[in-house]
Amino acid sequence: MAGIFKAYDIRGIYGKDLTDEIAYRIGRAFVTFVGCKRVVVARDIRPHSEPLFAALARGITEQGADVIDIGHASTPMSYFANGTLGADASVMITASHNPPEWNGFKLCRANAEAISGAKGIMDIEMIVSEEAFAPKADVPGTITQADVRTGYAAHIAQFARLSGPVHIAIDFANGMGFKEAETLKGLLTWDGLYEEPDGTFPNHEANPLETKTLVDLQAKVRGGGYAFGAAYDGDADRVGFVDEKGEVISMDLITALIAQDVLATRKGVIFYDLRSSWVVKEVIAAAGGTPMMSRVGHAFIKQQMREHDALFAGELSGHYYFKDNFTAESAAMAILAIANIVTRAGKPLSELVAPMRKYFASGEINSHVSRDPKGILDDIRAAYANGRVFELDGVSVEYADWWFNVRCSNTEPLVRLNLEAKTQAQMEAKRDELLAVIRREK
Repeated sequence: MAGIFKAYDIRGIYGKDLTDEIAYRIGRAFVTFVGCKRVVVARDIRPHSEPLFAALARGITEQGADVIDIGHASTPMSYFANGTLGADASVMITASHNPPEWNGFKLCRANAEAISGAKGIMDIEMIVSEEAFAPKADVPGTITQADVRTGYAAHIAQFARLSGPVHIAIDFANGMGFKEAETLKGLLTWDGLYEEPDGTFPNHEANPLETKTLVDLQAKVRGGGYAFGAAYDGDADRVGFVDEKGEVISMDLITALIAQDVLATRKGVIFYDLRSSWVVKEVIAAAGGTPMMSRVGHAFIKQQMREHDALFAGELSGHYYFKDNFTAESAAMAILAIANIVTRAGKPLSELVAPMRKYFASGEINSHVSRDPKGILDDIRAAYANGRVFELDGVSVEYADWWFNVRCSNTEPLVRLNLEAKTQAQMEAKRDELLAVIRREK
């Protein structure tokens, strides 16, 4: 059981770290901690999601709470179900993009409010490890089935502002994208790759953040006839994009594009994660929005969105959060927003993105380090004290013509660098300069 309770979810190798017995105990602990009465439970297509569901549901119902079983669903659908079925909590059984031997749980309170390590997961771990459950209920809860597909599709459809037909390519990665894409039927048409649900993910890792997983999608789009291509991750709460030429579009630029679509009908706060290009803030402001920077991590971003009543937020990992989906992800809404922008602009996606490629980014560079990562941050604060320093997440420093962020991993001796500059040469020079500080032995 050690190590499965993470910063944002519960996740481990099935049969080794995460067993049916542990799932049962997590179900009991979840109800004990949250005090919930009606819990939406959904699951991905992995073979062991079924026994995990049975064990988790047994734990939940023995504590007296009812389970609303929505069956196989994308994670965005589970959030929608949480907010619309009268539930006061939800659990999504998934390990997202992890290899097929992994599985886990994404936990929420009412209205899809994420439970994170700092706000509940560690408490649930303690209840499980100490078996500090509330007494079992005299009358156990019930398990009922519900189907949210029609409701979710109607919810998505209200945000369509298409000025013409859109035909795209979608890489389903054999994951839960087949459920998420159902909501787009009648709005868009598509040709698919790896549409057959298969929890062993036989074709490639279900992770669009890794550009090597996009190669097949790029090739298909380059065959011609597509407005753009989209690629889901395993539980379809993230999505990556390529333009009509098959070129990968970085996820911060997708944030800027979606922000334009959201702001076309109303104005308000848009969050972008602190690793995003300067151009994202510029595009949001030009569209009449109020740009605000967020820290990394879905639980933190959702909390900031609620605090500021934000309309939308985008994260460099491909998570796109919508106020209109209970301040949670919706890959379907993200795809529809890009289709809206393309058809209404009357230009190919590559032309819409081109003006945004005005700065030069390093991408996220991970360094395994031998010394204390916190000491590295201290060194960076001292070395770059002449810039505008802020510590929303790790250490960020901004200058007139370049900026960087350095963050430590929560789970391993890993330091992450993101950097951007106004010229390629400056980006490379500053990147190497920072990496020398980060990787210094003493």
